[in-house]
Amino acid sequence: MFARLTIMQIQPERIPEAVRLYKASVVPEARRQKGFRGICLLADTNSGKGISATFWRNEADALANEENLYYQEQLVKFLSMLSGPMIREGYEVDVHCLENMAGSKPAAKRTPARKRKRAS
Repeated sequence: MFARLTIMQIQPERIPEAVRLYKASVVPEARRQKGFRGICLLADTNSGKGISATFWRNEADALANEENLYYQEQLVKFLSMLSGPMIREGYEVDVHCLENMAGSKPAAKRTPARKRKRAS
């Protein structure tokens, strides 16, 4: 798996607006992209620093959605809220573990296979 981080400095008073936009627009658009595996937004409401982490099947999928302009279209939505330049970084994901979040569907439970009795 591959992760793309976009690090940004958001005007602190505009963080709630940025979060709403991210949920309403960026997340659904990301889900439509080939190789999408997950998305996360981190924000420090005091400093205005924000980090968007998107997860992709591999680096080629992350690069493909830059080539089809998905990534650039998402960045443009936040330009008026920024107080500094954005930084993009990419990483191989070596460890990934998220527990089920409140309100989300529980993980599928696997029941052990049972032997069927054969009719003779």
